[in-house]
Amino acid sequence: MYETIQTETDARGVARLTLNRAEKHNALSAQMIAELTDAAGALGKDPAVRVVVLTGAGESFCAGGDLGWMRDQMAADGPTRAREATKLAMMLHALNTCPKPVIGRVQGNAFGGGVGLMAVCDVAVGITSARFGLTETRLGLIPATIGPYVLARMGEAMARRVFMSARLFGAEEAVTLGLLARVVAPERLDEAVEAEIAPYLSCAPGAVAAAKALARTMGPRIDESLIAHSIEALVERWEGAEAAEGIAAFFGKRPPVWAG
Repeated sequence: MYETIQTETDARGVARLTLNRAEKHNALSAQMIAELTDAAGALGKDPAVRVVVLTGAGESFCAGGDLGWMRDQMAADGPTRAREATKLAMMLHALNTCPKPVIGRVQGNAFGGGVGLMAVCDVAVGITSARFGLTETRLGLIPATIGPYVLARMGEAMARRVFMSARLFGAEEAVTLGLLARVVAPERLDEAVEAEIAPYLSCAPGAVAAAKALARTMGPRIDESLIAHSIEALVERWEGAEAAEGIAAFFGKRPPVWAG
């Protein structure tokens, strides 16, 4: 059914949603964004599904936005840019509002949009060697559409430690920042994920969904106006000279002008 992701549900109702572009470090292409949006909706509506585990194939969890997709936005007109930014924002919204608990199985590095995917999980467990970073500003971009979820997860004070600097940080700091709940050795990752799954299997599914919806209404508000603001902020950066220089420098395998 899907080409860039895989879904499978076991007899317990545990669905595994796997980013499946291992050769591209599971970077978010236009097709993957569309397929993740569809899968989030389908799994959320499936009465057989009790829990969703979000993970990646290969050595990376998610490298962020596919740079070919971003380069396409540099050449696109304004309405096209707005549509693509909206699709990205609504994919994150679909995962964030999925009525099933979403557990992140972070088996490798995550950058940019990959950190956004971690932030929309209800809980995430990662391996000790994983590295993370909101790397958009190196390219003249900003972590815009993922911003509401990253800020909701970290809080403003913690987020400002890593939100603008593109600094890479390790798994232990990801725990401090609230992105990860636990860090374990790679060989213990599945055991740790199972420990997060097990309690839900003794809970009433409708009550879990209602409790999750209540938590979202009581926490930081991520409403239509905030999502629209994040989309506008991303499109504005795509249209700027710094983004054009940053993307061109990356593909030209040279430092951008601001890197000296």
